[in-house]
Amino acid sequence: MPQDVALTGTRAHRPTIAGSSHVASAGHYLAAHAAFAILEAGGNAIDAGVAGGIALGVLQSDIVNVAGVAPILVRPAGEDRVWSVAGLGGWPRALDPAFFQRHHGGQIPHGILRTVVPAAPAAWIATLARWGTMRFGDVAAAAIRFAGEGFAMYPLMAEMIANNQAGYARWPSSAAIYLPGGAPPRVGDRFIQADLARTLRYMADEERAAGGSRADGLRAARDAFYTGDIAAQILAYHRAHGGLLAAEDLATFEPEIEPAVKTHFRGIDVHACPGWCQGPVVPMMLNLVDGLDLSGMGHNSPAYVHAVTEAMKLAFADREAWFGDPRFVDVPMERLLSPAYAQERRALIHSDKAWPGMPPSGRVGATMPGADAGPPAPPLDTSYICVIDRHGNVFSATPSDVSSDTPVIPGTGLCPSSRGSQGWADPAHPSGVAPGKRPRLTPNPALAIGREGPHAGMVMPFGTPGGDVQAQAMLQTFLNIVVFGMDPQEAVEAPRFATNSFPDSFEPHRYQPGWLNLEGRFPRATGDALAALGHDVHWWDDFVWRAGAMCVVKRDPATGFLLGAADPRRPCYALGW
Repeated sequence: MPQDVALTGTRAHRPTIAGSSHVASAGHYLAAHAAFAILEAGGNAIDAGVAGGIALGVLQSDIVNVAGVAPILVRPAGEDRVWSVAGLGGWPRALDPAFFQRHHGGQIPHGILRTVVPAAPAAWIATLARWGTMRFGDVAAAAIRFAGEGFAMYPLMAEMIANNQAGYARWPSSAAIYLPGGAPPRVGDRFIQADLARTLRYMADEERAAGGSRADGLRAARDAFYTGDIAAQILAYHRAHGGLLAAEDLATFEPEIEPAVKTHFRGIDVHACPGWCQGPVVPMMLNLVDGLDLSGMGHNSPAYVHAVTEAMKLAFADREAWFGDPRFVDVPMERLLSPAYAQERRALIHSDKAWPGMPPSGRVGATMPGADAGPPAPPLDTSYICVIDRHGNVFSATPSDVSSDTPVIPGTGLCPSSRGSQGWADPAHPSGVAPGKRPRLTPNPALAIGREGPHAGMVMPFGTPGGDVQAQAMLQTFLNIVVFGMDPQEAVEAPRFATNSFPDSFEPHRYQPGWLNLEGRFPRATGDALAALGHDVHWWDDFVWRAGAMCVVKRDPATGFLLGAADPRRPCYALGW
């Protein structure tokens, strides 16, 4: 074959999308289309990101809920600051911290007792109000259409619903939607969520009826959820079924908007949401690997996988020891993100052996968890969307919340956030339950901005679903691009690995010491070499959905083009112009 022909090949299954004006990448192709349509209609990246994010709550309502969580990062055009929007609610004020230990054997049970204040609607609207240009009804139009007219059931959602059929069957209101005719929907069926369409339409109608300014309308849409008819339906169900959520919990909720946390890696600032979620774990991992000769080890070599895995385990050990709602516990973020602390912790990485379990944290007196036998539970999951527009606005968000572990509120199509599943029944744990306290969240969007060197001028929002795999997939994709020079799509598709050698963030917080997953495209010799170092190696299938579903948009400083990538492990897609 002639040399020039060979060079036209690709190492990825999809092309990297290139646009000169705007690009969106999302966890479902119709959500990417919803965001892209807003951009084409003159909206900015914030309008588009909110539109796509709300749409994900319809298109992936098995793993994302309109009434769930939505942590968001925004870099407004013309500002040299990244903002975090805390789309996460706290436990109801009526919760007794000893409740789950006293009545449920130290477990947080399925159902409405794991409900925390639903935060996503307020987070989307607050973000739209501060940095967007459009009204709620404009950005929710696609989601309303997808819910009311339906969309084609796709393989992953069909599999998720079928796998969780027993959960949906527990509540008639849930079964009516997710088990139509008594069975899970089949691939290709039209999936309609009529009540959810009416809920979103009611919010848009209240906005329209309010008249006045855009801000007045957005406030009316917000109030329709938190103090209007939607709130009344949620609260009535909780009163009738022993729930703890009260009117004051909903009416007073507002998402915190604060500067993002960050670290500096080889000329790039990497921003994340603060310690109420696991966001700082990605910067902490980067600090740990920054002192390693990653390129010298070789991409995905045994030495590389071993060293990066050990760094990830160290960061998770500190997550376990320190992270919780900063309004209730001291999270020493400045120390945890300092180069000096990373250097101290990096000394615990040994090239010739793996830690047999989770390494010790940097917190004196922190206790090690016990091991829970059995394989890791599948992640309850999430989705992701990112957008960059022609003005330079950047949006990165990780909406989430499943619908199989808590009931649909009849008549609404909503499952108010069951993210209490990521709390600990033990009040002494940093993420232990307390009234008003937020559970430690796994969804964690990221945003990288090149400051100097070869990456100066780069802007790159990135993220993924995947529970505890999120930070691990994000780290690997980032390193693939920045250290190994891959284009975004190639970086997203490269084989991944993930450790479970720490307590799972979801109830019942299983812990598998030494467990390391490798996608099937790794050579078997790599697995053998890692096992010889002490890793408990387990094999995933190729392109397995459990390895995450990375979405990336990168502004290329050399060309000015916006490059979008989307993970083929799930129905992700990127669109640009």
